[in-house]
Amino acid sequence: MIVELLSGHSVGWLAGLVVALLATGIIAGLLAGLLGVGGGIVVVPVLYHLFTLLGVDESVKMHVAVGTSLATIIPASIMSSRAHAKKGNLDVSLLRTWGPALLVGVLIGIAISGYLRGTTLTAIFAVVALLVAANMAFRSKGLALTDALPPTPFKQIIGTLVGGFSTLMGIGGGTLSVPLLTAFGYPIHRAVGTAAAIGMVISLPGAIGFLINGLGVPNRPPLSLGYINLAGLALIVPMTMMMAPIGARIAHAVNANRLRQVFAFFLFLTSLRMLYGLL
Repeated sequence: MIVELLSGHSVGWLAGLVVALLATGIIAGLLAGLLGVGGGIVVVPVLYHLFTLLGVDESVKMHVAVGTSLATIIPASIMSSRAHAKKGNLDVSLLRTWGPALLVGVLIGIAISGYLRGTTLTAIFAVVALLVAANMAFRSKGLALTDALPPTPFKQIIGTLVGGFSTLMGIGGGTLSVPLLTAFGYPIHRAVGTAAAIGMVISLPGAIGFLINGLGVPNRPPLSLGYINLAGLALIVPMTMMMAPIGARIAHAVNANRLRQVFAFFLFLTSLRMLYGLL
């Protein structure tokens, strides 16, 4: 029962929890539009720490955080990608060629996640986020490996890796695809806009997979369907849907270098919080 899980906490504390989840949705929505990250980079660590405070079992709390995050990304990615498409910053041809590889990666990530411990998922999230943040923060302005994505099959391999790691991390793909696309010569705003649509390709099947994997698993927090917590979903999603278009509009008023710095800052912050949680 939800009452049993929350027993011992004051009404003020519970009200603070609700406010924290609503604030998470606001920040996640802004980031979905501003940075094309789908908001998962915020949702996963916040849910992880909230579940820790609530005493959710160590074996399932990261799985529920990841599954819930993937579910929240679905509407945010739809809203954000539509806003970016109106600005002409969505590469449809890339989505067509990369989509199947991304989906294969998602399916691999779903399969692997069912066998990984919660601490392993946490470590994957923290380490990959730290590496991506370092790349975005310290790579020289305008530096690119090439002026285009590599040819088949290397492009498909990259897409599979993006889909797989994004699923394991509970993110929409922008965390990995934005720095990768800019490294291959994509303008930052076009990379962000395309990443928002990539979030849809990853989050929908990813969320379904975590829902199925979590069915019947013991010690999940109440109001959870599989590894998706419905309470967190209900509080976060409305805020992300409202704020994602605002974030997309802000993105076009910010210069590319500053946008990259903001992206790196949030990745550093997130990875450090998760590493601290492991310690």
